Amino acid sequence: MEFASLVYFRFMNTLIQHISQLLDEPIKDYRPVSGGDISQAFLLETTNRRCFLKVNSDKNAFEMFASERSGLEALATTKTIATPSVFHSGKIGHMTFLLMEYIESKPATSQDFEKLGRELATLHKNTSTQFGFETDNFIGSLPQQNNHHDTWVDFYSEERLIPQLELAVSKNLMSQSELPDKELMKSALTGMFENIEPSLLHGDLWGGNFLISLDGTPYLIDPAVYYGHHEVDIAMSRLFGGFGASFYAAYHEEFPIVSETPARIEMYQLYYLLVHLNIFGSSYSGSVKRILKRYF
Repeated sequence: MEFASLVYFRFMNTLIQHISQLLDEPIKDYRPVSGGDISQAFLLETTNRRCFLKVNSDKNAFEMFASERSGLEALATTKTIATPSVFHSGKIGHMTFLLMEYIESKPATSQDFEKLGRELATLHKNTSTQFGFETDNFIGSLPQQNNHHDTWVDFYSEERLIPQLELAVSKNLMSQSELPDKELMKSALTGMFENIEPSLLHGDLWGGNFLISLDGTPYLIDPAVYYGHHEVDIAMSRLFGGFGASFYAAYHEEFPIVSETPARIEMYQLYYLLVHLNIFGSSYSGSVKRILKRYF
């Protein structure tokens, strides 16, 4: 066995033993599964349950998993849409882990998408007095600021667009001259963002961040929660596809499309495109620059 493989085997053996102690149950079997995205993922089986284990050695992994746990718990507290139960999180050596309920899933039917749309709308009816969240968190592997603001214009410009634009400049993915003037940006957003109230958001609602269990229950996973405009989740869901027509039909029965919606959807997609630009590189620069030129 090669040295690296031996070290990995010994680490996993230590981690599995530690988790067994936390659960107070012997682990019968474990194996790699898909679904970790930026982390390694495993299915663990005991006599009584199946668990989903995420493992990550990134320097921000402890904070990332803590944010994921608090986000799942914030969503669960609303009792509007299911999330996996989190059992434990912690650190062993240089590796951080997150252990949660394993949800066996199936492809979504039209009826499943309809239920997901209705439950997401119910989630979005959970409101707050301010935009933001009590803690910062992460969007993918990038830090996401959630400082509280009284207006959506201030929150979205100062906590979402400006940090990602400045990060893109620092990574030489954009030039300083391509950044819109901050006051011009706020002026343009003001006309677009009228009468918006804070809703509790999943925050990163692409097609890989929901599951449909075998009994048809929708689950949300990997959240980046905060209180923002409800159309943000819809904008992300439309960016890369993966959601059926019945999802949108059911959702918009509760939150109808209005004349400002198409422009706002594009503006909210700008944030996610900037995130992808800063994580994956210049292949997203054309989409970012087209939206910036159109609105600013």
